[in-house]
Amino acid sequence: MKQTTLTGLDAGIHLVSGIGLMFFPRVLVAALGIPLPGTEFYTSVLGAVLTGLGLALLAERFRRTLGIAGLAPGGAICIKICTGGVLGAWLIHGDLPVPLHGYVLLWLVVVLLLLLSAAELWVELRQDRDNPDSRSSVMP
Repeated sequence: MKQTTLTGLDAGIHLVSGIGLMFFPRVLVAALGIPLPGTEFYTSVLGAVLTGLGLALLAERFRRTLGIAGLAPGGAICIKICTGGVLGAWLIHGDLPVPLHGYVLLWLVVVLLLLLSAAELWVELRQDRDNPDSRSSVMP
């Protein structure tokens, strides 16, 4: 799989989850079994951050067409590993008031984040090994 394909997929995941969180439909969140905060402030800000990351990944994906740099794959890998790790730690040690289907959904998110990170890292390292003079995630 090509890095541009993974970056596009990653951008799509960030945009869908980010836009969903920005508008935070309480009915959907409750149906998914995700804990509801006392206020939507932090959830909508997190949605905006995820949407921004998705847009930065799209800018990186279409760098040649747009002429601007976005978030390089290495940065996206770091963000996903950190997010997956913290979410996994909360699920293991956080004593969250989440129903079983909420735990299943959140563990699927953890697995998706870590698998996508592993795939992107593998492609990135392989690309660097095959062509050491052209590192895609290093800005000039």
